[in-house]
Amino acid sequence: MTCLFVQIQCRPGTTYKVADDIALREFHSELYSTSGNYDLLMKLYVPEGEDVGRYINDRLLDIDGIERTYTTQTFKAF
Repeated sequence: MTCLFVQIQCRPGTTYKVADDIALREFHSELYSTSGNYDLLMKLYVPEGEDVGRYINDRLLDIDGIERTYTTQTFKAF
């Protein structure tokens, strides 16, 4: 599994709706509200062999209210 962290910037006034929509889809491991330039932080695991970009695109980016995302992929280095 590939571990990803996705920061999500929402259109003003839509953060709770976006968070609810993500929660209903049940593909994430953890979801947090954050301060700063992004409104939400999501942790998820992408199954081996899956294309990371397609996986995120197909499960997340069609949610109304999402304006921008920033994805960080982790690597097992230790």
